[in-house]
Amino acid sequence: MTPLLPDDTEWTPVTTGESGAAVFRSTDGTRYAKCVPAEVAAELTGERDRIAWLATQGVPGPRVLDFRSDDAGACLVTGAVPGVPADQLSAADLRACWKRIADAVRALHEVPIAECPFRRDLDLMISVARTVVAVDAVNPAFLPVEQQTTPAPQLLARLEPQLARRRAQEAADTVVCHGDLTLPNIVLDPGTLDVAGFVDLGRLGLADRHADLALLLANSRETWPDEAEARAQDAAFAEHYGTAPDPDRLRFYLHLDPLTWG
Repeated sequence: MTPLLPDDTEWTPVTTGESGAAVFRSTDGTRYAKCVPAEVAAELTGERDRIAWLATQGVPGPRVLDFRSDDAGACLVTGAVPGVPADQLSAADLRACWKRIADAVRALHEVPIAECPFRRDLDLMISVARTVVAVDAVNPAFLPVEQQTTPAPQLLARLEPQLARRRAQEAADTVVCHGDLTLPNIVLDPGTLDVAGFVDLGRLGLADRHADLALLLANSRETWPDEAEARAQDAAFAEHYGTAPDPDRLRFYLHLDPLTWG
């Protein structure tokens, strides 16, 4: 895959992230390259198209600079979004920019759904989950702590009876979702505390807003010092975002998402 990297600079491997792709940063820090083998090149093509589309919607994020493919794989080069990933902030700093994050998420979710050609709906994600579970590829580390010793088929079986109800809720509350809305994928301008951009857009598409909100609110608990603070910040987020999330739907999507990574 690395022969596809542009040869006009040196590239440093990036060790963070959980995508499984080979990710590199240019020595000047202005570009990132993601390289994948041929069997998943279509997924990278989809990520390229999502990045390019979101750039036309007034939502900040990376820019597509180059895309290369051959029989061995594919390589996507994007411009780096300057700033600091939100998971690197202290609780005090995250608290200071939390309302701005809520603003940015609301703006993403307000992009007209008729304009979005990409799916991340429940039927698609439950299909992915069934495949991942069937091949025993669920990573226990991605699961909530209380589920890490429970067999993945049992976890999926708990979700299946809810699907009809969740589909109806999704139909009434579909938005353009990021698809992996965690703090590492929200980059902040350290000077202004504004959101400089959303990154890692390979799962962007139409879905119930709770698919995004479940991940963001759960992941932020790794920064907040205790559950009392986390609940206070959940309320602050909801007030600024403009919609109070449904705890039952948050729980459903929080339990579904780890079953879709394999």
